[in-house]
Formats: sequence, structure tokens, C-alpha cells
Amino acid sequence: MTKRIVIVGAGIAGLSAAYRAHRLAAERKLDAEIIVLESSARIGGVIESVNRGGCVMELGPDSIITEKPWARALCEEIGLGPRIVGTRNESRQSFVALGKKLHPIPEGFYMMAPSRLSPFAATGLFSWAGKLRMAADLVLPRRSDAADESLASFVRRRLGSEALERAAQPMVGGVYTADPEKLSLRATMPRFVEMERKHRSLILGLIESRRRAARGGDDAAEGSAAGPRYSLFISLDRGLSVLPERLRELLPDGAIRNGVAVERIEREGDRWNVFTLDDVIPADAVCIAAPAYATSRMLEGVAPELARSLNLIEYASSATVNLVYRRDAITHPLNGFGFVVPASEKRTLLACTFSSVKYPGRAPAGSVLLRAFVGGALFPEVYDMPDDRILAGVDRDLADLVGIHARPTETLVTRWPRSMPQYNVGHLERVARIEEEAGRFATLALAGAAYRGVGIPDCVRSGEAAAERLVTALGRA
Repeated sequence: MTKRIVIVGAGIAGLSAAYRAHRLAAERKLDAEIIVLESSARIGGVIESVNRGGCVMELGPDSIITEKPWARALCEEIGLGPRIVGTRNESRQSFVALGKKLHPIPEGFYMMAPSRLSPFAATGLFSWAGKLRMAADLVLPRRSDAADESLASFVRRRLGSEALERAAQPMVGGVYTADPEKLSLRATMPRFVEMERKHRSLILGLIESRRRAARGGDDAAEGSAAGPRYSLFISLDRGLSVLPERLRELLPDGAIRNGVAVERIEREGDRWNVFTLDDVIPADAVCIAAPAYATSRMLEGVAPELARSLNLIEYASSATVNLVYRRDAITHPLNGFGFVVPASEKRTLLACTFSSVKYPGRAPAGSVLLRAFVGGALFPEVYDMPDDRILAGVDRDLADLVGIHARPTETLVTRWPRSMPQYNVGHLERVARIEEEAGRFATLALAGAAYRGVGIPDCVRSGEAAAERLVTALGRA
């Protein structure tokens, strides 16, 4: 008898779940039908690449980090290995904007603390008072309890306010678009919690991590945190949308149904009913790969406690702005991959990637593709601005910081409402409750960025784990 698995959401987590369920069912000789329901007209979720003016523009994320292996492994498995591109070898550095100057991030500096002391001493990114306060980390005692704390609390305690304002907030904010006063350290940067526990000093821990990496030692427990390693970032030759499109090709014809919004999910005996606007779809197993707030709405009738826990996960909205310029219109050498902007600078920009410097093949000769980020948890009012005001603010900031005094030849503003889950203090405990509640149903699985990682590799992993759970449960039925 055919078993039907319904997957709600065709972002990268849902597509990974669908592909893995399809493969596992075939391997285990389980007669299974896979149906993916997607409310929008396209697949890929926040992964979206377009070609404008000869440029490959990423409207959402632009990179896969290979330190977490799951997304790269999936690309290799589905035949995309030859289409993987790495970052350019030249100009592998990034900057922090202070005033009207871009300061290179010191060699060996990792998120909030240095692993090399001489580049740190020489940098103009921090004042001497700030450097001395950061150096106090070498003698401060470790924390005595294991309770979760915010990124802001941790960095102030170990390294001081300047390290938070000029390094940790903009660098971590570029990943999570989050408020550091709320962001859970344990959920986002557990390696630093472990460093304090093991080495007492973050600086000593980073120095030891760098030494072990140089010796070829296994320091995976600390994430090889010896400073930025740009070689870990990869993309695909025509943009990251190549990945979801390839997954679509590998699923059975008609498996993905676009424009189908799920209203609610109900239990009937040992099966599920998935209610859409126009239909009721019976299912033997369900994977929900949607934002936590949408998942909460779908499940509030069948699992009210689970729905309440899901609704506690907050979200922030952000926007990307792709801009194309003539190279001769920019005075900055663009000798890096981009820059981040501390919130204390009060600019429109959160960060900017020099996309056509970072990856090859992103812009025609003589042109430069830049990608700006705005909004996030700290500046929701910027996200709410009309496009022309966002573009005007980005123009002002780029004129100050990289010397652009010409109009872009192409612009594209893309908004992502409530797209970034906020891993606030206590997040791991919330997720543990969610997993416990969801675990009461053997044929229900949750996947996506809301739970244990926001990056593409984390979403791939969560989708694959959901598929394994559901196929295993159906195989036992």
C-alpha cells in the first residue's frame, strides 16, 4: 500500500526533505508518494538568484559554508560538484566601517577576539583603551555557571563594550540580523562558551585553536576558530538557485505543487489531513518546513502546546539591495569581499558584499556588483521605508565608504518579511520543548531555520533528518 508523505514548504529544508525521503523510500523498498506543497509561485524559499544586466544577483543568501558539510555533500551527491565555485584567491579580507573609513579586520581576528596579537595591536579598528580592555580577557576568571546569556552580556563581560560595538555586533549581526542584547550565545556561538569553560580566556583559546590548525590538529570542537577562513565559502556558477532547481528535477513529476497554501493540519486516527484553501489531502506522514509562526498556526488545533512553543520564536525582516556600477565610478580599491557596519554608526547599511569580487562570473568586465543589507532586528524602520528611500540611504553610505559618486546602472531591492528567526536567550530550551512535543507524533517532523541553525547547511541537515525520521516511522508501520 502506498504511503503518502506531505511536505509543507519548498524552501531548501523542504526540498532536502523531499529528495532524501524519495531516495530513502527507494533504498528501503517503501512504496511512497512525495507531495510538496508551496504557497508561493516559486521554490527555494529565501534562496533566489536572478540575472540582470549580465550580472548574477543573489536576492537572499549568497554562500554555503563548508565547515558544516551537509549542503556541499548534497551538491556533490546530486551532480552539482563541477558547478561549485569558491571565493577568489585575491583580496581575501573584509572590513568594518567606522566614520567614513573601512578598517580591515585584523588577520587572525575571529568575531570578537584576536588569535594573533601583533595584527591586533596594529589595527586602527579599536582604540588603545579598547585594546587594553580586550586584553583583560587574558586574566579574567571564567564564569562559574552554565546559564545561557546574551551575546552582548558575554562580550561586555569578557572583552568590553568596544569589542561589542565595533566587532561582535556587526559581524554576528551580519549573520543573524539580530539584537545582541537578546541573541543567545549558546544557540549561535557555542564555541565561545566552550572556550571560556576550557581555556578560561577567549584569546588564549583562539591562539591555541590557531596553533592546532597550523599543526593539522583536530580542533573541530572549537570550530577551528582561528580567524576568518574565506576558502570555506562556496557558491554555484549561476547562483544558489541552481541547488533548489536541481532538487526539483530529481523529484517525480508533479511532486511539487506551487500556489497551495496550507491552512491547518488535523489528526484522524493514525493518519493526517492537510487542509488547503481548496482541498483536504490525506497523509501518512507530514513534514512542516515552514517558519515557526506559520507552523504554529497549522498545528494549533492538533497540538496546542507545541503551537504555543513555536509561536515564542521571534522573527526579523530584512532586505537586500543589489546594485551595479561601472568600475571606474568607484574610488575604493575593493580589495576585499565586503564590509559590515556597526549599529552605533546609525547608517542605512548593515553590511555590503562586493559580490563580483567575492565570486567569479558575477558581473561583466568593467562593471561591479555590490549587494547591500538593510533592516533587521535593530532597524525595522529602515525595512519599512519605500524602495526609493532605501536606495537613497544606501547611495549616501556607499558614497561615504567606497567613494561612489555615480548612479548605479541596475538596482534591485528585495524584501524578506519575517524571514530570519531570532535565536534569543533561552532558544535551545525552547527548541528542546518543541522537539519533545513534536516527538509525541512519530509521523510528524519539523524542519527549517527556526530550530538549530539558520544557514543553508543547517537547513539541509534538518530536512534530511526529518526525512529519515518519517521514512523510518512508515517503514515500521
